[in-house]
Amino acid sequence: MKNNKLISFIINSNMGFLKKPDINDSIYLTFNMLHKPVLLGILGAIAGLEGFKKGTNFPEYYNELQEVLVGIEPINHKNGYFQKTVIKYSNTTGFANEGENKKGTNLLISEQTLLKPSYKIYVLLDLRNKYQKKLYNYIKEQKAEYLPYLGKNDYPIWWTEFIEYSNWKHIDNIEKAIEISTIFIKGRPLKEINENENENFDLFDFSNIDKEKNYFAYFERLPVKYDEVVQQYEYKNFVFTNFKIKFSKDFIKSDIYKITYNDNNIFISLF
Repeated sequence: MKNNKLISFIINSNMGFLKKPDINDSIYLTFNMLHKPVLLGILGAIAGLEGFKKGTNFPEYYNELQEVLVGIEPINHKNGYFQKTVIKYSNTTGFANEGENKKGTNLLISEQTLLKPSYKIYVLLDLRNKYQKKLYNYIKEQKAEYLPYLGKNDYPIWWTEFIEYSNWKHIDNIEKAIEISTIFIKGRPLKEINENENENFDLFDFSNIDKEKNYFAYFERLPVKYDEVVQQYEYKNFVFTNFKIKFSKDFIKSDIYKITYNDNNIFISLF
């Protein structure tokens, strides 16, 4: 624990494009939520680790940082979602649209783009690792070896509000319902748990609902890493909600940590 540092900081960008691989001919779509493979790229840029190169399986930043635990909390969102727009581009060189029947024509591209996305990032670093120690120092000092960006180099990011936590711990179980500040990995469907194991289990705690509060539950299937064989994204189902959650290892599949900061208890998910 002495060498482990739990930190947080807020990243901001005017725009963002977190490209989904399942696109069609008319539009490129973006993930709404920042996911771990992209976040590792951002951290790698800060630390000066190399990116993708032709003829290599995985970039240096991914090989060195893939085991680092991270947490992601969207900021200034609406029920977990960010405002989006569609931007249209044209490639007038004709090289991107070459072919027997279309050589020299213009390629028209439409991209769904996030507007002013912002996320609070939690990172658990081991300072015995030279890259993680450098990352800790650079984030703290607001330095970066390479310019970090949100999906495209047209969308640079900056970060603020660095916090280092001194009072935190991993929790295996907790009896009371808790509000998890970050996205977390969802396990088996709640319906399956109810039908097969515990008919009385309810995920959300509705016992102390504040009628003045706007409650929501947001779901998105997000990449968590690269498959080593096919080199494509591996996905998990994520939840982000301001409902209080009853702790269940069947439903919550990412690690939960408790932070005590400014006399408040904060629960986050790291994965």
